[in-house]
Amino acid sequence: MSDLRDLLERLSNAHGVSGYEGNVRQIIENEVRPYVDEIKTDKMGNLIATRRGDSPTVMLAAHMDEIGLMVKYVDDKGFVRFTKTGGWFDQTLLNQRMILHTEHGPVYGVIGSKPPHAMKEEDRKKPVNAEDMFIDVGAKSKDDAEKLGVRTGTPITPDMELKPLGNDRVTGKAFDNRAGCAMLIGALEQMRDVRATIHAVFTVQEEVGLKGARISAFGLSPDVALATDVTITGDHPGIEKKHSAIEMGKGPSITVSDAEGRGIIVPEPVLKWLKEAAGSNNIPYQLEVGTGGTTDASAIHLSREGVPSGVISMPTRYIHTPVSVLSMSDLEKSAELIARAVEIVDRFF
Repeated sequence: MSDLRDLLERLSNAHGVSGYEGNVRQIIENEVRPYVDEIKTDKMGNLIATRRGDSPTVMLAAHMDEIGLMVKYVDDKGFVRFTKTGGWFDQTLLNQRMILHTEHGPVYGVIGSKPPHAMKEEDRKKPVNAEDMFIDVGAKSKDDAEKLGVRTGTPITPDMELKPLGNDRVTGKAFDNRAGCAMLIGALEQMRDVRATIHAVFTVQEEVGLKGARISAFGLSPDVALATDVTITGDHPGIEKKHSAIEMGKGPSITVSDAEGRGIIVPEPVLKWLKEAAGSNNIPYQLEVGTGGTTDASAIHLSREGVPSGVISMPTRYIHTPVSVLSMSDLEKSAELIARAVEIVDRFF
C-alpha cells in the first residue's frame, strides 16, 4: 500500500471549508483514478468514483469539507468580522493564524480580541465569544483590505500543517474528515476480489448539514452504505470513559448507534457484516455507542426507501480544532477493514 502518512499530510494541509472543497477534490481525483472505472462530479460538487461490478451496489462515503470561517464584513479600519462555518468551540479560535482565500490568492491574518490588559477583572475570567473576535490582515482601512481581495463571503481556514508527534501519532487540521478520505482511498487501493459495484463518494458540506451525502445517496440508490469519519476518544485528560470508551491505538471504531439514536442506529446485518470482516482478518476494532455528533450515514440511511448503513470511524483527539491527533496504525487498520468488508459484502446483502 502506498504511503498513507504522505496522503493524509497532503489532504490535511489542503484547504476546503464547506462549500469550497475544490482543492481537496482535485487531490482525491488524482489519487483514486487508478483504482476505479469512472469518475464524475455531481451538480453539488460530490466526487463519485465508481468501480463497476455486479450486485449489491455499495456506497462508501467520506466528506471532504472542513470547518472554517467566512468574512461577514470588513470595518472602516480594515478589521475583518466573520461567521463560523461548522461547529467551533470559540476558545480554540482566539489567537490563531488564518488564511483568507481571496480571488487574488491567500491572505494571512490573525484572530484578535480585546487584550486582557484592557479588561476588567471579571471579564478576564470569561471566555471570549467568536462574535467579539476579529481578524487582523494588516490593512489600514476597508479599502485597503478590499485591495488585498478580502470581501464579504471570502472563506477562511486555519494556517496549520501536519506534524509528527511521538510514536506513530500525527497532529494537524481537518482530520475531520481528511482522515476518512485517506481511509477510503487506502481501502480502494487494497481491494482485490470484489464482485459488488462500488461508489466511493467524497461528499461536500457534511459539516453544515450532511448535504452532499443526502443528494448523492438519492441519486445512487445503493443497496448498502458505509460512511467514514472520525470520533472522539476518552483517553486524555478532561474526558472520562463514560463520555467515550474509544481509545487511540486500539483500531477503528464501528458505530452501533450515535447521537443517542437520533442520528443512526446501525442495522444488525450491517454490524454482523463488519464484525465478520474484522474478525476473519484479525483486525482489531472497537464498538461505539455515541451520545454526541453524527455522520453522513445519518442522511444516507434515510434516502429513498432506506439504505442499510454503517460507520467506520478513526479515533481522534481534539476534533474540530486545528491540532487534532490520531494514530497512523488506526488509519491503516481502518482502510484495511473497509477493503476486507467490501470483498465479502455480497454474502450479506
